Amino acid sequence: MSLVFILLAVIVFIILASSTFKLHPFLTLILASFITAFACGLPSGDIANIISQGFGGILSYIGLVIVLGTIIGTILEKSGAAITMADVVIRILGKRFPTLTMSIIGYLVSIPVFCDSGFVILNALKQSMAHRMQVSSVAMSVALATGLYATHTFVPPTPGPIAAAGNLGLSSHLGLVIAFGVIIAAVAAIAGMLWANRFLHIEPDGENNENLSDDSTNLESHLHKYGKLPSPTRAFLPIFIPILLICLGSITQLPAKPFGQNGLFDVFNFIGQPINALMIGLFLSLTLLKGPDKIKQLSHYISDGLVLAAPILLITGAGGAFGAVLKATPIGDFLGSSLSELGLGLFMPFLVAAALKSAQGSSTVALVATSALVAPMLDSIGLSSEMGRVLTVMAIGSGAMTVSHANDSFFWVVTQFSNMSVKQAYKAQTMATLIQGLTSMTFIYLLSLLFI
Repeated sequence: MSLVFILLAVIVFIILASSTFKLHPFLTLILASFITAFACGLPSGDIANIISQGFGGILSYIGLVIVLGTIIGTILEKSGAAITMADVVIRILGKRFPTLTMSIIGYLVSIPVFCDSGFVILNALKQSMAHRMQVSSVAMSVALATGLYATHTFVPPTPGPIAAAGNLGLSSHLGLVIAFGVIIAAVAAIAGMLWANRFLHIEPDGENNENLSDDSTNLESHLHKYGKLPSPTRAFLPIFIPILLICLGSITQLPAKPFGQNGLFDVFNFIGQPINALMIGLFLSLTLLKGPDKIKQLSHYISDGLVLAAPILLITGAGGAFGAVLKATPIGDFLGSSLSELGLGLFMPFLVAAALKSAQGSSTVALVATSALVAPMLDSIGLSSEMGRVLTVMAIGSGAMTVSHANDSFFWVVTQFSNMSVKQAYKAQTMATLIQGLTSMTFIYLLSLLFI
Protein backbone atom coordinates (compact mmCIF):
# COMPACT_ATOMS: atom_id res chain seq x y z
CA MET A 1 0.00 0.00 0.00
CA SER A 2 2.91 2.34 0.71
CA LEU A 3 4.08 1.98 -2.90
CA VAL A 4 0.65 3.01 -4.17
CA PHE A 5 0.69 5.99 -1.83
CA ILE A 6 4.14 7.02 -3.09
CA LEU A 7 3.04 6.78 -6.73
CA LEU A 8 -0.17 8.73 -6.11
CA ALA A 9 1.77 11.37 -4.20
CA VAL A 10 4.26 11.73 -7.08
CA ILE A 11 1.44 12.05 -9.65
CA VAL A 12 -0.27 14.69 -7.49
CA PHE A 13 3.07 16.51 -7.21
CA ILE A 14 3.52 16.51 -11.01
CA ILE A 15 0.01 17.85 -11.50
CA LEU A 16 0.22 20.56 -8.83
CA ALA A 17 3.75 21.64 -9.70
CA SER A 18 3.03 22.06 -13.40
CA SER A 19 -0.54 23.38 -13.25
CA THR A 20 -0.93 25.26 -9.95
CA PHE A 21 2.62 26.49 -9.37
CA LYS A 22 3.48 26.76 -13.10
CA LEU A 23 6.80 24.98 -12.65
CA HIS A 24 8.44 24.02 -15.94
CA PRO A 25 7.71 20.37 -16.83
CA PHE A 26 11.45 19.64 -17.11
CA LEU A 27 12.15 20.61 -13.50
CA THR A 28 8.88 19.00 -12.37
CA LEU A 29 9.86 15.60 -13.81
CA ILE A 30 13.42 15.80 -12.49
CA LEU A 31 12.16 16.63 -8.99
CA ALA A 32 9.61 13.82 -9.28
CA SER A 33 12.49 11.46 -10.10
CA PHE A 34 14.40 12.45 -6.95
CA ILE A 35 11.28 12.31 -4.76
CA THR A 36 10.39 8.84 -6.03
CA ALA A 37 13.94 7.57 -5.61
CA PHE A 38 14.27 8.75 -2.00
CA ALA A 39 10.72 7.68 -1.05
CA CYS A 40 11.33 4.16 -2.37
CA GLY A 41 14.64 3.86 -0.55
CA LEU A 42 17.02 3.63 -3.49
CA PRO A 43 20.70 3.85 -2.39
CA SER A 44 21.56 7.55 -2.24
CA GLY A 45 24.85 6.97 -4.02
CA ASP A 46 23.07 5.48 -7.03
CA ILE A 47 20.25 7.99 -7.50
CA ALA A 48 22.16 10.62 -9.51
CA ASN A 49 23.62 7.95 -11.77
CA ILE A 50 20.20 6.35 -12.43
CA ILE A 51 18.67 9.73 -13.29
CA SER A 52 21.60 10.69 -15.55
CA GLN A 53 21.54 7.39 -17.40
CA GLY A 54 17.79 7.60 -17.84
CA PHE A 55 18.03 11.16 -19.14
CA GLY A 56 20.84 10.39 -21.57
CA GLY A 57 19.53 6.98 -22.54
CA ILE A 58 16.26 8.20 -24.03
CA LEU A 59 17.94 11.10 -25.84
CA SER A 60 20.74 8.93 -27.25
CA TYR A 61 18.39 7.38 -29.79
CA ILE A 62 15.44 9.75 -29.93
CA GLY A 63 17.04 13.18 -29.45
CA LEU A 64 18.33 13.62 -33.00
CA VAL A 65 15.00 12.42 -34.41
CA ILE A 66 13.20 15.16 -32.48
CA VAL A 67 15.69 17.81 -33.60
CA LEU A 68 15.63 16.84 -37.28
CA GLY A 69 11.84 16.55 -37.34
CA THR A 70 11.49 19.98 -35.72
CA ILE A 71 13.90 21.61 -38.20
CA ILE A 72 12.04 20.10 -41.17
CA GLY A 73 8.76 21.34 -39.72
CA THR A 74 10.21 24.83 -39.28
CA ILE A 75 11.37 24.95 -42.92
CA LEU A 76 7.95 23.76 -44.14
CA GLU A 77 6.26 26.39 -42.00
CA LYS A 78 8.51 29.34 -42.94
CA SER A 79 8.63 28.53 -46.66
CA GLY A 80 4.86 28.38 -47.15
CA ALA A 81 4.90 24.63 -47.88
CA ALA A 82 2.07 24.15 -45.37
CA ILE A 83 -0.08 26.56 -47.41
CA THR A 84 0.72 24.57 -50.56
CA MET A 85 -0.40 21.36 -48.84
CA ALA A 86 -3.67 23.04 -47.92
CA ASP A 87 -4.13 24.33 -51.47
CA VAL A 88 -3.72 20.81 -52.89
CA VAL A 89 -6.46 19.46 -50.62
CA ILE A 90 -8.78 22.33 -51.56
CA ARG A 91 -8.24 21.70 -55.29
CA ILE A 92 -9.02 17.99 -54.85
CA LEU A 93 -12.14 18.31 -52.69
CA GLY A 94 -13.37 21.70 -53.89
CA LYS A 95 -16.24 23.37 -52.04
CA ARG A 96 -18.46 20.33 -51.60
CA PHE A 97 -17.26 19.28 -48.16
CA PRO A 98 -16.01 22.37 -46.28
CA THR A 99 -15.39 20.82 -42.85
CA LEU A 100 -13.91 17.64 -44.35
CA THR A 101 -11.56 19.76 -46.46
CA MET A 102 -10.49 21.75 -43.40
CA SER A 103 -10.02 18.61 -41.31
CA ILE A 104 -7.81 16.94 -43.94
CA ILE A 105 -5.72 20.09 -44.26
CA GLY A 106 -5.13 20.10 -40.51
CA TYR A 107 -4.44 16.35 -40.49
CA LEU A 108 -1.68 16.70 -43.10
CA VAL A 109 -0.09 19.93 -41.91
CA SER A 110 0.28 18.84 -38.28
CA ILE A 111 2.46 15.85 -39.14
CA PRO A 112 5.50 18.11 -39.60
CA VAL A 113 4.22 21.36 -37.99
CA PHE A 114 3.14 21.86 -34.36
CA CYS A 115 -0.64 22.18 -34.05
CA ASP A 116 -0.44 25.66 -32.48
CA SER A 117 1.70 26.98 -35.35
CA GLY A 118 -0.40 25.14 -37.91
CA PHE A 119 -3.59 26.84 -36.76
CA VAL A 120 -1.99 30.29 -36.88
CA ILE A 121 -0.55 29.65 -40.35
CA LEU A 122 -3.85 28.40 -41.75
CA ASN A 123 -6.18 30.80 -39.94
CA ALA A 124 -6.51 33.30 -42.80
CA LEU A 125 -7.11 30.46 -45.27
CA LYS A 126 -9.74 29.00 -42.93
CA GLN A 127 -11.54 32.34 -42.60
CA SER A 128 -11.51 32.85 -46.37
CA MET A 129 -12.92 29.38 -47.01
CA ALA A 130 -15.66 29.87 -44.40
CA HIS A 131 -16.64 33.18 -46.06
CA ARG A 132 -16.63 31.81 -49.62
CA MET A 133 -18.46 28.58 -48.76
CA GLN A 134 -20.95 30.41 -46.53
CA VAL A 135 -20.20 28.18 -43.57
CA SER A 136 -19.76 29.24 -39.96
CA SER A 137 -16.16 29.96 -39.02
CA VAL A 138 -16.81 28.11 -35.73
CA ALA A 139 -17.38 24.84 -37.61
CA MET A 140 -14.33 25.45 -39.81
CA SER A 141 -12.19 26.32 -36.78
CA VAL A 142 -13.15 23.16 -34.92
CA ALA A 143 -12.61 21.02 -38.03
CA LEU A 144 -9.15 22.52 -38.55
CA ALA A 145 -8.21 22.32 -34.87
CA THR A 146 -9.28 18.69 -34.47
CA GLY A 147 -7.53 17.68 -37.70
CA LEU A 148 -4.33 19.29 -36.45
CA TYR A 149 -4.77 17.77 -33.01
CA ALA A 150 -5.22 14.22 -34.30
CA THR A 151 -1.83 13.79 -35.97
CA HIS A 152 -0.16 15.94 -33.29
CA THR A 153 -0.85 13.26 -30.66
CA PHE A 154 -0.58 10.07 -32.72
CA VAL A 155 1.83 10.35 -35.67
CA PRO A 156 5.65 10.62 -35.55
CA PRO A 157 7.75 12.63 -36.29
CA THR A 158 5.72 14.82 -33.91
CA PRO A 159 7.86 14.86 -30.72
CA GLY A 160 5.22 13.56 -28.27
CA PRO A 161 4.52 10.24 -30.00
CA ILE A 162 8.24 9.80 -30.75
CA ALA A 163 9.14 10.27 -27.07
CA ALA A 164 6.42 7.86 -25.97
CA ALA A 165 7.61 5.27 -28.49
CA GLY A 166 11.17 5.71 -27.23
CA ASN A 167 10.16 5.24 -23.59
CA LEU A 168 8.33 2.05 -24.52
CA GLY A 169 11.26 0.58 -26.47
CA LEU A 170 9.89 1.16 -29.97
CA SER A 171 12.58 3.41 -31.43
CA SER A 172 13.49 0.77 -34.01
CA HIS A 173 9.82 0.19 -34.85
CA LEU A 174 8.67 3.73 -35.57
CA GLY A 175 7.27 2.60 -38.91
CA LEU A 176 4.73 0.45 -37.07
CA VAL A 177 3.88 3.35 -34.76
CA ILE A 178 3.40 5.63 -37.79
CA ALA A 179 1.21 3.07 -39.58
CA PHE A 180 -1.16 2.67 -36.65
CA GLY A 181 -0.95 6.36 -35.78
CA VAL A 182 -2.06 7.42 -39.25
CA ILE A 183 -5.14 5.18 -39.08
CA ILE A 184 -6.13 6.05 -35.51
CA ALA A 185 -5.51 9.77 -36.12
CA ALA A 186 -7.89 9.55 -39.10
CA VAL A 187 -10.60 8.12 -36.84
CA ALA A 188 -10.01 10.90 -34.31
CA ALA A 189 -10.09 13.56 -37.06
CA ILE A 190 -13.37 12.21 -38.45
CA ALA A 191 -14.89 12.28 -34.96
CA GLY A 192 -13.81 15.92 -34.56
CA MET A 193 -15.14 16.85 -37.99
CA LEU A 194 -18.55 15.30 -37.27
CA TRP A 195 -18.76 17.31 -34.06
CA ALA A 196 -17.74 20.44 -35.97
CA ASN A 197 -20.72 19.93 -38.29
CA ARG A 198 -23.02 20.72 -35.36
CA PHE A 199 -21.82 24.33 -35.62
CA LEU A 200 -22.23 24.84 -39.38
CA HIS A 201 -24.74 27.64 -38.83
CA ILE A 202 -23.55 28.99 -35.46
CA GLU A 203 -21.46 32.14 -35.69
CA PRO A 204 -18.66 33.04 -33.23
CA ASP A 205 -19.87 35.06 -30.26
CA GLY A 206 -16.61 36.81 -29.30
CA GLU A 207 -16.39 40.54 -28.69
CA ASN A 208 -14.67 41.34 -32.01
CA ASN A 209 -16.90 39.35 -34.33
CA GLU A 210 -17.20 42.25 -36.74
CA ASN A 211 -13.50 41.90 -37.54
CA LEU A 212 -14.08 38.42 -38.96
CA SER A 213 -15.79 39.56 -42.15
CA ASP A 214 -13.10 37.97 -44.27
CA ASP A 215 -12.30 39.17 -47.76
CA SER A 216 -9.78 38.18 -50.37
CA THR A 217 -7.38 40.98 -49.46
CA ASN A 218 -6.87 39.49 -45.97
CA LEU A 219 -5.87 36.16 -47.46
CA GLU A 220 -3.73 37.79 -50.15
CA SER A 221 -1.86 39.88 -47.59
CA HIS A 222 -1.30 36.77 -45.50
CA LEU A 223 0.09 34.84 -48.47
CA HIS A 224 2.22 37.76 -49.66
CA LYS A 225 4.75 37.27 -46.86
CA TYR A 226 5.62 33.82 -48.25
CA GLY A 227 6.33 35.14 -51.76
CA LYS A 228 6.06 32.44 -54.42
CA LEU A 229 4.72 29.27 -52.84
CA PRO A 230 6.59 25.99 -53.44
CA SER A 231 5.18 23.36 -55.78
CA PRO A 232 3.16 20.48 -54.28
CA THR A 233 5.97 18.02 -54.97
CA ARG A 234 8.55 20.10 -53.12
CA ALA A 235 6.08 20.74 -50.28
CA PHE A 236 5.10 17.12 -49.64
CA LEU A 237 8.38 15.25 -50.25
CA PRO A 238 10.34 16.38 -47.13
CA ILE A 239 7.78 14.83 -44.81
CA PHE A 240 6.26 11.93 -46.73
CA ILE A 241 9.53 10.47 -48.06
CA PRO A 242 10.96 10.06 -44.51
CA ILE A 243 7.69 8.51 -43.33
CA LEU A 244 7.74 6.08 -46.27
CA LEU A 245 11.39 5.19 -45.64
CA ILE A 246 10.79 4.60 -41.92
CA CYS A 247 7.87 2.31 -42.77
CA LEU A 248 10.04 0.41 -45.29
CA GLY A 249 12.72 0.10 -42.62
CA SER A 250 10.20 -1.52 -40.30
CA ILE A 251 9.09 -3.89 -43.06
CA THR A 252 12.68 -5.10 -43.49
CA GLN A 253 12.62 -6.28 -39.87
CA LEU A 254 9.57 -8.51 -40.33
CA PRO A 255 10.25 -12.23 -39.66
CA ALA A 256 9.38 -13.07 -43.29
CA LYS A 257 12.30 -10.88 -44.47
CA PRO A 258 10.47 -9.56 -47.59
CA PHE A 259 13.64 -7.85 -48.85
CA GLY A 260 15.90 -10.82 -48.23
CA GLN A 261 19.09 -10.79 -46.18
CA ASN A 262 21.38 -8.61 -48.30
CA GLY A 263 21.14 -6.08 -51.13
CA LEU A 264 17.75 -4.37 -50.77
CA PHE A 265 17.66 -5.38 -47.12
CA ASP A 266 20.86 -3.47 -46.37
CA VAL A 267 19.68 -0.43 -48.35
CA PHE A 268 16.21 -0.16 -46.79
CA ASN A 269 17.49 -1.09 -43.36
CA PHE A 270 19.94 1.84 -43.54
CA ILE A 271 17.74 4.54 -45.05
CA GLY A 272 14.75 3.33 -43.01
CA GLN A 273 16.38 4.13 -39.70
CA PRO A 274 14.60 7.26 -38.36
CA ILE A 275 17.70 9.46 -38.16
CA ASN A 276 18.81 8.57 -41.69
CA ALA A 277 15.29 8.96 -43.09
CA LEU A 278 14.88 12.39 -41.52
CA MET A 279 18.30 13.49 -42.77
CA ILE A 280 17.06 12.65 -46.27
CA GLY A 281 13.93 14.67 -45.51
CA LEU A 282 16.08 17.58 -44.38
CA PHE A 283 18.03 17.49 -47.65
CA LEU A 284 14.75 17.41 -49.60
CA SER A 285 13.52 20.43 -47.64
CA LEU A 286 16.51 22.46 -48.89
CA THR A 287 14.67 22.81 -52.21
CA LEU A 288 12.20 25.06 -50.33
CA LEU A 289 14.84 27.69 -49.57
CA LYS A 290 14.46 30.98 -51.43
CA GLY A 291 16.56 33.99 -52.25
CA PRO A 292 20.24 34.43 -53.06
CA ASP A 293 21.69 33.59 -49.62
CA LYS A 294 20.27 30.14 -49.01
CA ILE A 295 23.03 29.13 -46.57
CA LYS A 296 22.21 32.05 -44.27
CA GLN A 297 18.49 31.29 -44.57
CA LEU A 298 19.08 27.64 -43.71
CA SER A 299 21.16 28.59 -40.68
CA HIS A 300 18.35 30.88 -39.51
CA TYR A 301 15.74 28.12 -39.90
CA ILE A 302 17.96 25.61 -38.07
CA SER A 303 18.35 28.10 -35.20
CA ASP A 304 14.58 28.53 -35.02
CA GLY A 305 14.10 24.76 -35.06
CA LEU A 306 16.66 24.25 -32.29
CA VAL A 307 14.90 26.84 -30.13
CA LEU A 308 11.62 24.92 -30.58
CA ALA A 309 13.28 21.54 -30.01
CA ALA A 310 15.22 22.47 -26.85
CA PRO A 311 12.35 22.39 -24.33
CA ILE A 312 10.97 19.23 -25.91
CA LEU A 313 14.36 17.54 -25.60
CA LEU A 314 14.62 18.55 -21.94
CA ILE A 315 11.12 17.30 -21.15
CA THR A 316 11.76 14.06 -23.03
CA GLY A 317 15.06 13.52 -21.21
CA ALA A 318 13.44 14.27 -17.86
CA GLY A 319 10.71 11.76 -18.70
CA GLY A 320 13.42 9.19 -19.42
CA ALA A 321 15.01 9.95 -16.05
CA PHE A 322 11.66 9.51 -14.30
CA GLY A 323 11.12 6.23 -16.12
CA ALA A 324 14.59 4.96 -15.15
CA VAL A 325 13.87 5.66 -11.48
CA LEU A 326 10.54 3.86 -11.67
CA LYS A 327 12.24 0.86 -13.28
CA ALA A 328 14.79 0.80 -10.46
CA THR A 329 12.04 0.69 -7.81
CA PRO A 330 9.47 -2.05 -7.10
CA ILE A 331 6.63 0.34 -7.99
CA GLY A 332 6.28 -0.87 -11.58
CA ASP A 333 6.03 -4.57 -10.74
CA PHE A 334 3.74 -4.02 -7.76
CA LEU A 335 1.40 -1.66 -9.57
CA GLY A 336 1.43 -3.79 -12.71
CA SER A 337 0.40 -6.92 -10.81
CA SER A 338 -2.29 -4.97 -8.96
CA LEU A 339 -3.69 -3.42 -12.13
CA SER A 340 -3.62 -6.71 -14.00
CA GLU A 341 -6.13 -8.05 -11.49
CA LEU A 342 -8.46 -5.15 -12.33
CA GLY A 343 -8.30 -5.98 -16.04
CA LEU A 344 -7.90 -2.35 -17.16
CA GLY A 345 -5.34 -3.17 -19.85
CA LEU A 346 -4.98 -0.32 -22.34
CA PHE A 347 -7.49 1.81 -20.44
CA MET A 348 -4.96 2.33 -17.64
CA PRO A 349 -2.43 4.34 -19.71
CA PHE A 350 -5.35 6.15 -21.35
CA LEU A 351 -6.78 7.25 -17.99
CA VAL A 352 -3.39 8.31 -16.61
CA ALA A 353 -2.59 10.36 -19.74
CA ALA A 354 -6.07 11.91 -19.73
CA ALA A 355 -5.69 12.91 -16.08
CA LEU A 356 -2.28 14.48 -16.71
CA LYS A 357 -3.45 16.24 -19.88
CA SER A 358 -6.59 17.65 -18.29
CA ALA A 359 -4.69 18.77 -15.20
CA GLN A 360 -1.63 20.44 -16.69
CA GLY A 361 -2.55 21.17 -20.33
CA SER A 362 0.39 19.88 -22.36
CA SER A 363 -0.17 16.85 -24.60
CA THR A 364 3.59 16.36 -24.96
CA VAL A 365 4.11 16.27 -21.19
CA ALA A 366 1.20 13.82 -20.82
CA LEU A 367 2.71 11.55 -23.50
CA VAL A 368 6.22 11.66 -22.02
CA ALA A 369 5.24 11.28 -18.35
CA THR A 370 2.65 8.56 -18.89
CA SER A 371 4.90 6.48 -21.14
CA ALA A 372 7.69 6.69 -18.55
CA LEU A 373 5.22 5.71 -15.84
CA VAL A 374 3.73 2.65 -17.57
CA ALA A 375 6.91 1.28 -19.19
CA PRO A 376 8.01 -0.78 -16.15
CA MET A 377 4.60 -2.44 -15.78
CA LEU A 378 3.93 -3.56 -19.37
CA ASP A 379 4.87 -7.17 -18.61
CA SER A 380 2.49 -7.34 -15.66
CA ILE A 381 -0.52 -5.99 -17.54
CA GLY A 382 0.08 -8.13 -20.64
CA LEU A 383 1.24 -5.40 -23.04
CA SER A 384 4.92 -6.27 -23.41
CA SER A 385 4.62 -7.61 -26.97
CA GLU A 386 5.54 -5.38 -29.90
CA MET A 387 1.89 -4.79 -30.79
CA GLY A 388 1.04 -4.30 -27.14
CA ARG A 389 3.61 -1.51 -26.90
CA VAL A 390 2.45 0.12 -30.14
CA LEU A 391 -1.16 0.18 -28.99
CA THR A 392 -0.03 1.46 -25.59
CA VAL A 393 1.56 4.45 -27.35
CA MET A 394 -1.75 4.96 -29.16
CA ALA A 395 -3.75 4.70 -25.90
CA ILE A 396 -1.46 7.27 -24.28
CA GLY A 397 -1.89 9.55 -27.31
CA SER A 398 -5.65 9.17 -27.03
CA GLY A 399 -5.50 10.19 -23.38
CA ALA A 400 -3.14 13.06 -24.21
CA MET A 401 -5.87 14.71 -26.29
CA THR A 402 -8.51 14.36 -23.55
CA VAL A 403 -9.25 17.24 -23.05
CA SER A 404 -8.02 20.60 -24.35
CA HIS A 405 -9.34 23.42 -22.17
CA ALA A 406 -8.24 26.67 -20.50
CA ASN A 407 -4.85 25.40 -19.30
CA ASP A 408 -3.82 24.35 -22.83
CA SER A 409 -2.13 26.92 -25.09
CA PHE A 410 -3.78 25.33 -28.13
CA PHE A 411 -7.22 26.03 -26.64
CA TRP A 412 -6.40 29.74 -26.48
CA VAL A 413 -4.92 29.80 -29.99
CA VAL A 414 -8.14 28.31 -31.37
CA THR A 415 -10.34 30.55 -29.21
CA GLN A 416 -8.61 33.84 -29.96
CA PHE A 417 -8.02 33.29 -33.68
CA SER A 418 -11.63 32.13 -34.12
CA ASN A 419 -13.10 34.91 -31.96
CA MET A 420 -15.11 32.48 -29.86
CA SER A 421 -16.03 33.26 -26.28
CA VAL A 422 -14.61 30.90 -23.66
CA LYS A 423 -18.09 29.46 -23.09
CA GLN A 424 -18.54 28.77 -26.80
CA ALA A 425 -15.02 27.34 -27.09
CA TYR A 426 -15.76 24.86 -24.31
CA LYS A 427 -18.88 23.71 -26.16
CA ALA A 428 -17.15 23.51 -29.53
CA GLN A 429 -13.43 22.83 -29.07
CA THR A 430 -13.18 21.20 -25.63
CA MET A 431 -16.11 18.87 -26.27
CA ALA A 432 -14.58 18.01 -29.65
CA THR A 433 -11.34 16.87 -28.00
CA LEU A 434 -13.30 14.81 -25.46
CA ILE A 435 -15.17 13.08 -28.29
CA GLN A 436 -11.89 12.56 -30.19
CA GLY A 437 -10.24 10.97 -27.16
CA LEU A 438 -13.13 8.64 -26.33
CA THR A 439 -13.70 7.65 -29.96
CA SER A 440 -10.05 6.92 -30.68
CA MET A 441 -9.68 4.95 -27.42
CA THR A 442 -12.70 2.84 -28.33
CA PHE A 443 -11.15 2.13 -31.73
CA ILE A 444 -7.79 1.28 -30.12
CA TYR A 445 -9.50 -1.18 -27.79
CA LEU A 446 -11.18 -2.87 -30.77
CA LEU A 447 -7.78 -3.08 -32.50
CA SER A 448 -6.33 -4.70 -29.37
CA LEU A 449 -8.90 -7.51 -29.66
CA LEU A 450 -7.46 -8.28 -33.11
CA PHE A 451 -3.73 -7.79 -32.55
CA ILE A 452 -2.99 -8.64 -28.89
